Amino acid sequence: MHGPALSGWLLVALCAAIGAYCLLRMRTCSGEERRAARAEAVMGFGMAAMALPSAAVGPPPWSWAVYAALFGALAASDLLSARRGGHRLHHAVGSLAMLYMALAMAPATGGAQAVHTAHGAGTAGGIPPLTGGLLLYFMVYVLRTGARLVPVAPHARVAGAAGGGGPAWATPELTLVCRLSMGLAMLAMLSMV
Repeated sequence: MHGPALSGWLLVALCAAIGAYCLLRMRTCSGEERRAARAEAVMGFGMAAMALPSAAVGPPPWSWAVYAALFGALAASDLLSARRGGHRLHHAVGSLAMLYMALAMAPATGGAQAVHTAHGAGTAGGIPPLTGGLLLYFMVYVLRTGARLVPVAPHARVAGAAGGGGPAWATPELTLVCRLSMGLAMLAMLSMV
């Protein structure tokens, strides 16, 4: 990503932690929830890789093509399985956003590189209305997810919360915090396009 190195490293740490948590969560759930955790783990680690500060770790020029192929395949898979539930559709939007960022942040070639370098940017850049639409989508997602974390009554828990049986770290609230954090990281990454 292009931006201040400290914020890039913090974003890398956040996204890697999200990916690691989702891998742990995969071990305790099954079915659709396990598929969601797997998709979120891939998204978290992919976001961590894309957020690496370019000044510290210069990605090879072909890495953006790999990101585009990976997230394009994930988006296609999520779109095909979106019939199973609304959250899969959200995963598809997230994968499409990552595909868009990979294409927008890929180094420009030929004459386009000379134009972008003259203006101080080293990337091909994004399409402002599309970037704005994605920013709006993820802002609404973050606000809705954050609102679900606010208890309605004293000692209220998130709907669907189990009374125990699983590890203490595998709570529905922590899953929502993970998704909220990933949405905030997506907002940060989109703002750099």
